[in-house]
Amino acid sequence: MMHADLIDQEDFRERLVALGISVPPGVTAEQACEQAVTGLSPERAVALRRLVEELLGGSATLLPNVREAISRTLLPALVPR
Repeated sequence: MMHADLIDQEDFRERLVALGISVPPGVTAEQACEQAVTGLSPERAVALRRLVEELLGGSATLLPNVREAISRTLLPALVPR
């Protein structure tokens, strides 16, 4: 039986860290998103947009708290102005 990939808070934090964003262990998904958008540069915005597209469009299942944090914090910060 195949198991779908689940993206929990720690998986999400690790993906942000892989992008070079300093996110301490043990934070909530909401806190990780807030950290990711602090001092948002154009380059970081592009990397975060790609990550969000990958997470929301991929086959992995986002746990509700991660999906909500992305919708509430990351998406509004990434909307081009």
